[in-house]
Amino acid sequence: MTEFQLCHRIKELMSGFDKPWFIAGGWAIDLHIGQKTREHKDIEIAVFRHDQAHVKNHLKQWRLQKVVNGELVIWEGENLQRPIHEIHCQNVIDGTSLEVLLNEIQHNDWIFRRDERIRYSFEKMKSVHKEGIPYLSPEVVLLYKAKDTRAKDQEDFLRVVDFLSSEEKKWLQTAIQLHMPHHKWLELLVRY
Repeated sequence: MTEFQLCHRIKELMSGFDKPWFIAGGWAIDLHIGQKTREHKDIEIAVFRHDQAHVKNHLKQWRLQKVVNGELVIWEGENLQRPIHEIHCQNVIDGTSLEVLLNEIQHNDWIFRRDERIRYSFEKMKSVHKEGIPYLSPEVVLLYKAKDTRAKDQEDFLRVVDFLSSEEKKWLQTAIQLHMPHHKWLELLVRY
């Protein structure tokens, strides 16, 4: 099995889910690079907020908990509004876990939930690995990782920045400049 075995399991799990979904977080960075670069403690997928009922239906055999003020609370299937954006899912049979991140979209533009001035076309905010696994484009992942940057986020940035096109770097630079104008990555993005 490939180094992306867990991603393939998620792809299999999401087969039959007829709405857009994308591997997110560190796994998305690795999919873009084409190799596993570090250990991951979890796996996340992004879906659009308006598709959340489809997630609930698709994972009906799973235990689903929304994150409210940092606490896990059983999700009964009510329509989740902002600021709630994270659903922790656990397969009650085998213990497999998955985090679902609700993303915003309007017309054909993905919207950064932390700063609605930042948008990206639907076509650019996603990619597909050569093995058919959909994932969030790394520049979108890095924008999320820019907040409270941890050591692993810094490492992810340094690993993937050379794999970004000049257009993707420019979009990330502009987005970070808008949202966090003093972030240390801005200086690095100018150099690359």
